[in-house]
Amino acid sequence: MGKDVIIACDFPSMEKTLSFLDLFREEKPFVKIGMELFYAAGPEILKKIKERGHRIFLDLKLHDIPNTVKSAMKVLSSYDIDMTNVHAGGTVSMMEAALEGLTGPDGKRPLLIAVTQLTSTSQERMEQDLLIRGKMEDVVMHYAMNAKKAGLDGVVCSPLEAAGVKEACGSGFLTVTPGVRFADGDIGDQVRVTTPARAKEIGSDYIVVGRPVTRAEDPVEAYRRCMKDFIG
Repeated sequence: MGKDVIIACDFPSMEKTLSFLDLFREEKPFVKIGMELFYAAGPEILKKIKERGHRIFLDLKLHDIPNTVKSAMKVLSSYDIDMTNVHAGGTVSMMEAALEGLTGPDGKRPLLIAVTQLTSTSQERMEQDLLIRGKMEDVVMHYAMNAKKAGLDGVVCSPLEAAGVKEACGSGFLTVTPGVRFADGDIGDQVRVTTPARAKEIGSDYIVVGRPVTRAEDPVEAYRRCMKDFIG
């Protein structure tokens, strides 16, 4: 599976999202649909985007008791999506249940990945707010290994941790990395960030890029810059 840039379509409505995607006349970027847009527009937004030829990462980060997550994943399995996710903090049994719910009778399913620690979370916040005392890198590796144990395809992690995840879980275990910014850009509310070029060097499989593309003066050119820096 090749590397790719995923655009985070963090828009408040279907109209704004489709207007943004209308800018792309030649490319059909892989897009991420998160909670804001999915809750505003519902499953119809997935259908509209698929009709335009885009792949979809449905980023809802499920985290609940195993049976509830399994049931929710059964619903998500009916959507035409390419990737979705859960929180690794929900335990191995929850991730196993998610995988079971997402897998159809024919054995087919979208990619399923697990969030390790959000890229907005610092070491200090993790210790003080979550009472997790380990080093960030050690916590992320532990969560990644749990995701692999549960049979998932990979994890969401900071680009700074992608190489460690590959070393711990194998080169075929996917790393999907948000927190990517251009070297001359604003890091926003992210804490653990890097550039597309550096993410390529580190070994990320997918980078998720939001505001550096969606709020750029020329989003198509910004997307092309990401693709060039990350893929070449």
